[in-house]
Amino acid sequence: MRAIWKGSISFGLVNIPVSLFPATHREELKFHLLRSSDLSPINYKRVAESDGREVPWDQIVKGYEYEKGKYVVLRDEDFKRVDIEATQTVDIIDFVRLEEVDPMFFQKPYYLEPAKGGANAYSLLRDVLRETGKAGIAKVVIKTRQHLAAVKPLRKALVLELMHFAEELTDANELKIPEEKKPGAKELQMAKALVEQMTEGWDPARYTDDYTSALMKLIDEKVESGGKEIPRAPQRQKKTGKVIDLVAVLQKSLEQTGQAKKPEPKEQRSGGKKRTRKKAA
Repeated sequence: MRAIWKGSISFGLVNIPVSLFPATHREELKFHLLRSSDLSPINYKRVAESDGREVPWDQIVKGYEYEKGKYVVLRDEDFKRVDIEATQTVDIIDFVRLEEVDPMFFQKPYYLEPAKGGANAYSLLRDVLRETGKAGIAKVVIKTRQHLAAVKPLRKALVLELMHFAEELTDANELKIPEEKKPGAKELQMAKALVEQMTEGWDPARYTDDYTSALMKLIDEKVESGGKEIPRAPQRQKKTGKVIDLVAVLQKSLEQTGQAKKPEPKEQRSGGKKRTRKKAA
């Protein structure tokens, strides 16, 4: 794996040389726009809105619309005037209790790997953060853009998780959310029972991208058939969002999940041996 950034973590007079690696990866399926008659790829042209003429790249500038239909042009030298210096340093400003940070602020994680000479300080920071339950809140410049970020411990590693600035989050008060209403005792008891019945130990391998898998299967089938249409699968019945009797719905849910989790008859179990599910730690 190739490092996308090399620099250091800095807090107080401590400086830890590190390399930054992506902690996630996702390959989006890419589709091309084609002409249906001969599958010729469609290209885009840069066309001026006022006269419909194509505009070459050397005549294109960047503009900010400050009023409807009115723009101010920003050139390369303007961007350089406000450019944040890329110091290659994760400058920790504060340490905060991790439990106090709303998960909505977290955006994208990266692994931090200690560079030569930084192993001891790296381990020290990781262990201190783990034992105190805190995270280092920092600012870092990656690819010319400044980000808010948190330095957090994750098992043996330190993670740099990019965060949203406060002004980037939409205020939930703008949503039409009903006032809090205390549920009935029976509803609450049944809902708790349903949650307990559906509770499993955390295993991320249980959750997969069904849509992408199904789409890739369809693509493979179309390739093998020479592009012929594939018969449509039976359409699933859409779930209704209308709840008439909450208690009845909870009761039915409890029955269905209980039925799904019933152990198999002894004679159907592989090898006739009793299977036990490992409890979550």
